Amino acid sequence: MKKCPACQQKEAKPAAAESGFVIVGNMNVGKTTLFSRLCGNNNTSSSVNFPGTTVTIQKGQIKGTDIYVFDTPGIHSIFSQNEDEVISRDILLPNEITGPIKGIILVADAKNLRRSIAIALQYAEYGLPMLLVANMMDEATSRGITIDYHKLAEELGMEICATVAREGIGIRKVIARLDQIYPPPRPLFKYPANVEQFLEIVDKLLKSADLPTRVAGLLLLVGDRSVEQYVAANFGEAMLAQLLDLAEEHRRENGNNFEMRLATMYNQQADQIARQVQKVEPPTKSPFMVTFGDWCTQLSTGIPIAIAVLTLLYFFVGSFGATFLVDAINGTLFEEILTPWITRLLEPLPLLKEIIVDPDFGILPTGVFLALGLVLPVIFCFYLAFGILEDSGYLPRLSILLDRILQLMGLNGKGVISLVMGFSCVTMAILTTRMLDTEKEKNIAAFLLFLGFPCAPFMAVMLIILKKMPFSATLTVFGLIFLQILLAGMVAKRVLPGARPRFIMEIPPMRIPKLMPVLRMAALKTYFFMKEAIPVFILASAIVFVFARIGGLTALAKLSQPLVGSLLGLPEKSVQVIIKTLVRRESGAAELLHLSATYTNLQLVINLLLLTFLAPCLNATIVLFKERGLKAATVIMATVIFYAFAMVGLTNHVFRLIGITFT
Repeated sequence: MKKCPACQQKEAKPAAAESGFVIVGNMNVGKTTLFSRLCGNNNTSSSVNFPGTTVTIQKGQIKGTDIYVFDTPGIHSIFSQNEDEVISRDILLPNEITGPIKGIILVADAKNLRRSIAIALQYAEYGLPMLLVANMMDEATSRGITIDYHKLAEELGMEICATVAREGIGIRKVIARLDQIYPPPRPLFKYPANVEQFLEIVDKLLKSADLPTRVAGLLLLVGDRSVEQYVAANFGEAMLAQLLDLAEEHRRENGNNFEMRLATMYNQQADQIARQVQKVEPPTKSPFMVTFGDWCTQLSTGIPIAIAVLTLLYFFVGSFGATFLVDAINGTLFEEILTPWITRLLEPLPLLKEIIVDPDFGILPTGVFLALGLVLPVIFCFYLAFGILEDSGYLPRLSILLDRILQLMGLNGKGVISLVMGFSCVTMAILTTRMLDTEKEKNIAAFLLFLGFPCAPFMAVMLIILKKMPFSATLTVFGLIFLQILLAGMVAKRVLPGARPRFIMEIPPMRIPKLMPVLRMAALKTYFFMKEAIPVFILASAIVFVFARIGGLTALAKLSQPLVGSLLGLPEKSVQVIIKTLVRRESGAAELLHLSATYTNLQLVINLLLLTFLAPCLNATIVLFKERGLKAATVIMATVIFYAFAMVGLTNHVFRLIGITFT
């Protein structure tokens, strides 16, 4: 028989556990995302088996503090008997894993507030300090939902924080509020008189217990075995029998399905509170928008619409953002104005000048200016375009349309945006993987982007090189690129751990997006990203600068020459092409174009494939480590490097063996 956590604690007497906060909430509200953000992308969280069950929970330490948090499975009700959901309730009872609980962090879906309020009413019975985190506020805004958080705090008697955990927005406020939260000052829910009477009796009889007596009474009324075992172990079988007799008497008075009655009462009060604190803009009544929304999900009309939308997205983010804005900000402001001015300013200090403004590895060109001049305009354009697609209601329809194709590669329909953006800017595309739901999806998408997507500047130089060669060369290069993406995705789907991504998406009505809220949210998301990204870019550029100055890059070039010459059949100068590619992809491609007269057509094809599969540029590598963490990014990078040399080397030898020269 499964024993309650308290009973096991009494038998085993383990070492004292660290106390902390427990993250709870409904399914699919962003609990795990919040947990990861609180602990940091490179957190040292660990899986802990909950006593008496096969269920594991995540335990981590909030970055920069000595506070522990525990991530729990999603729950529909504290009265559920499903093993996963029982853990989300029993973890708040005395147990050997968490120690004394400091408080509850209840994560709510801001666009489905009612069901989270119903859960809040139930968890309030524990009498513990509570913080309600209204997550996904951007999605709520895009659906025309506005929430009066001050009034909600008054109604529930607890602190409220609004977040977009996926983007890191509001996380600092959550951490700051943990020292300020308090238990609800009054019972939030009034039960029928006979139930309240039973709860008072339980409180008197179990007053010395180290568990909340109101929760114990409610669980006894629904026949929960964990609490029954706790009472028997701590107060004796006679006390349990007395309470069970009283519970049976009260159950008869309230009808057989008491749990269902409780759920109905909670939902009614939650619905009443939700109506008071939130306003929902009514959906558009335009017949055309309704019809257009239907067209977007039908294969015959949806595919042409998707092609048109993705083309516009590509031109807006790829051409306007990554070309026009980048040229204006990075090219004009930084490269033509600030860099020369700072260079002149540092002329008396040659060493410092080299560290700060070296064009290849200096902290300003490859750190600050790269982040502000390249990443900032592109990521803002993406967030703006993505917000318009989301606010209009088109994005869920596009995801549904392409879901079946992407399932082959271990993704779902949400992954289409990231993959399409890879042909514009791999760095920016890796950033967009944060909108995917599971770690497996994010790792697969990042792996595919890192492996085989030629960005727009690189592709432009590729086409110039291929234009001078037979069409068969172009067909071979791009055919192999697309084939490798498909095959790599299918292999990654089977190799990488994690469940198959479930594709559950609410379909909002189609509407004309409201530009100002979308602009505000895009600016907010961009600000929070840049706040995290700039220190990472500066640190990475400093490390590369030192590595280059101590001769690391020169030594790397000498070490790799036999590999490049023997395996790939490329001339000696290809090493400098590869190194330049790793710094800036288009720089390596331009170098290849410059040296193309010394290459055969076969060598050009092999080199283009290598530059495509080897790795994107330095800024993409920095963002990969920032987004996926040290462990996952290292595995992705090592796999890509090994695969690139192995596959391109094999292609070289096969082409030479069968006499393919592209002449």
